[in-house]
Amino acid sequence: MAVSVTFNEDRLAEQAAETVRALVADGVHERLAAGDAALWGEEARAEAAVRLGWLTLPLTSRELLPEIGILVERARAQGLDHVVLAGMGGSSLAPEVICTTADVPLTVLDTTDPAQVRRALADRLERTIVVVASKSGGTVETDSHRRIYEQAFRDAGIDPAERIVVVTDPGSPLEQAAIEAGYPVILADPNVGGRYSALSAFGLVPSALAGADVLKLLDDAAAVQPLLAQAEGNPGLELGAALGAAALAGRDKLVLEDSMSEINGLPDWIEQLVAESTGKSGKGILPVVGADPNDSDDELVAGIDSDGSVTVAGPLGAQFLVWEYATAVAGRVLGIDPFNQPNVTESKENTNRLLAAGELPVGAPALVDGPVEVYGEGLEDAKDLSEVFTRLLQDIPDDDGYLAVMAYLDREAAFDVPVAEDASFEAMTDAWSAADPATLRGLLAVRTDRPVTFGWGPRFLHSTGQYHKGGPQNGVFLQITGAVEADLEVPGKPYTLGRLQMAQALGDQGALTGRARPTVRLHLTDRAAGVARLLAAAREV
Repeated sequence: MAVSVTFNEDRLAEQAAETVRALVADGVHERLAAGDAALWGEEARAEAAVRLGWLTLPLTSRELLPEIGILVERARAQGLDHVVLAGMGGSSLAPEVICTTADVPLTVLDTTDPAQVRRALADRLERTIVVVASKSGGTVETDSHRRIYEQAFRDAGIDPAERIVVVTDPGSPLEQAAIEAGYPVILADPNVGGRYSALSAFGLVPSALAGADVLKLLDDAAAVQPLLAQAEGNPGLELGAALGAAALAGRDKLVLEDSMSEINGLPDWIEQLVAESTGKSGKGILPVVGADPNDSDDELVAGIDSDGSVTVAGPLGAQFLVWEYATAVAGRVLGIDPFNQPNVTESKENTNRLLAAGELPVGAPALVDGPVEVYGEGLEDAKDLSEVFTRLLQDIPDDDGYLAVMAYLDREAAFDVPVAEDASFEAMTDAWSAADPATLRGLLAVRTDRPVTFGWGPRFLHSTGQYHKGGPQNGVFLQITGAVEADLEVPGKPYTLGRLQMAQALGDQGALTGRARPTVRLHLTDRAAGVARLLAAAREV
């Protein structure tokens, strides 16, 4: 089954058709299928020339299957049924969608929160296999996870070479370190950027180890691939034209809806792909995940097998390829390079400087409301946390603004809340929701007609973080950090995970405030009580 793109709105259909005609007149469909790096302008040519390998992954990735099959057989023979993926951004989001959709268990570590990492370490270490995935080979979060697991395996009398698999690009420092340590290494296509790597080794290796059918994934993608060279009946061209044309017309908030889809979590992957690819040079398309539409003039609702202004239907492997193609086309329409990420490094560099400088400059709170410290300019006269929220919502530009909530916390902590053994599913979900920082997004969203997004830090830094800093100057930002009760050393490094996590938050805050983008940080001195206070204060707005 291939992917279908259906327009449920006449205006959008007309805009998309007009844009498709212009693209076809320029031969974009043929040029992109042929890997023409000049499609995005002379400045983007060098980057694009080494970033178009994703176009052929449905065929070329099949070469990896025998090697992956050997890894899977070895893991099964050793009884290793707890698969942990240490990866960030493009190295983690696609496998998470693949495995959730296939209903196979995968523990994803894309965090620097000590409690979340400790939870993974405590889970069946004797039956754990770890996939360490990093394109550059120098991702600080992934390097930290590798070091921590190496130490944990050694402490348990387990040879790390029997439990760690590495996925990276040829020639990366991680490849060399893995060879020296005796770890199996599967090399990815170096001509594929991280967010376009769903059908590469980064998507396939952890998913196959977890039990997903990766051959079907490639088959479904291969079925749609021939359509992407056509002028007519080309779902990628139609979708990309719609995204680009709508954004140019002011509809640059992409609300992703998947309530009817059998694919689980695809909007989270699309969020990174679209935001990081388009959010630069003061332009961009902002994906909005897990939210109801506000029916505002700047929204475009895209349904994954669901109703929307445009509906995109089809199996997961084909969806991956079509959305990648569409994002590249939207970049052409918007006049940006969809393959670079010029502002992602800034927060990384800020983090490194802070880690090297000694004591972290957390500053003094402008306000303390119970277990919540409030940091931000001009808030000294705020009477409580509810007023802080009110001011943040008022600061959002009326016509095109948005609020981004960014939580540097343990995204699984809510599930630790005790519930009665005989509790109904509704009672359990209510208890979890009442302890989940992500609930804040919905509480604030109903109090504004502007989009409210939510991201877990530092996961979002490899995703929407590019849009936050490189996109339009219309965002308001709310950070949430928390006190660390039981920190975790990073072997061989002069910092702990907790220190790294706080440095990442402060580093990104510096990048945002340096661009005069309104930013408030809430620090929870007691995490559980702090989350409860956040949610209560939001209800008081």
